[in-house]
Amino acid sequence: MTEERSTEGDVPVPGRVRVAVVEDHPLYRVSVERVLAEADFVELGAVVDSVARFHVHRQPAGSVVLLDLGLPGVAGAAAVLEVCELGHHVLVVSAQAEPEVVLGAIAAGARGFLSKDVDGDELLIAIKTVAEGGAYVSAVVAGMIMKDNADRPAVSADVELSPREEQVLRLVAAGERDVDIALILGIGVRTVRGYLDRIRDKTGERRRPGLVKEAIRRGLIGGSGPRRGGRK
Repeated sequence: MTEERSTEGDVPVPGRVRVAVVEDHPLYRVSVERVLAEADFVELGAVVDSVARFHVHRQPAGSVVLLDLGLPGVAGAAAVLEVCELGHHVLVVSAQAEPEVVLGAIAAGARGFLSKDVDGDELLIAIKTVAEGGAYVSAVVAGMIMKDNADRPAVSADVELSPREEQVLRLVAAGERDVDIALILGIGVRTVRGYLDRIRDKTGERRRPGLVKEAIRRGLIGGSGPRRGGRK
């Protein structure tokens, strides 16, 4: 029998980050739940083993959801997309950290990606970063993506981006849509698309997964991810 934690009857606590867990491995789920329960800034929400069970608990929108990818039923990027569509910020914690898996999850809307060998301190840092509107990719995952690019000419890395272009690229990598980037930065959607055109011309990356990879290569995703309301 699967043990779960429900959110029914819980009252939101001001100043805390609401965090839920969707993880089907019992021992890992218990370990993560323990780390979260001991963190003074975390308000622990649903702890379940599948996206279907997560739906049942009706976690309040805007929560940070720690999501495994190898789940029963809806899994992988489809699980990320489904949880994001409920209005949550997804932080993937998965043993699957191949570059294509990471990029697929981020393209589906994940705000961060951690490998399962991450320690408790980094997990909490990633949760805070994502809750504040940033993006976070653990060093192990970023290293795997950079290694994947090792045999390719790193021409684009030599092309300098402006500070504003870097802001836009960070937000793209965090899964934001063009209209959301415009709202966050306080600029027009056409202006955002103009920046994206220049970024694509400079880097040679035309599609969003490629732009995510470029952001990781440039060190733009991590503990110093973007914050809402950045400077123009």
